Amino acid sequence: MTRNYLKLQFYSLPVNQAFARDAVAAFCLELNPSLSALSDVKTAVSEAVTNCTVHAYKGNLGLVTVECEIEDRQLHIKVSDTGRGIPDINKAVQPFYTTLPSDERSGMGFTIMQTFMDEFTVNSVPGEGTVVYMSKSFEAEVENA
Repeated sequence: MTRNYLKLQFYSLPVNQAFARDAVAAFCLELNPSLSALSDVKTAVSEAVTNCTVHAYKGNLGLVTVECEIEDRQLHIKVSDTGRGIPDINKAVQPFYTTLPSDERSGMGFTIMQTFMDEFTVNSVPGEGTVVYMSKSFEAEVENA
């Protein structure tokens, strides 16, 4: 399979969450994903971009970058910001952990990303930003003869 690459950069506005989700979904269509796999990707991207909008910039305007690469039936996604950063990643990735309970946040964003993707890592430096890496494999469709 041919390698393919996509890079999006946009402001951390809530309206751009749907844009990012749909752009990544359209990008991975060449992998002929099932509807379930496509939904997983869209949900994971939406959660990652939402984290940038809600937590990284806390309502201020900042840039969110989404990069995707397809290689050997794998989709690799990198979502990054230059916002506040995460002081304790181990705590932040725990289910139900949220820094904004008053906003009715569930604290499940990272858990959802981990569940829906095959690979997931977070790197962050307080005061410099956060990078989320996710990958998903797409098995070739096998037809029964």
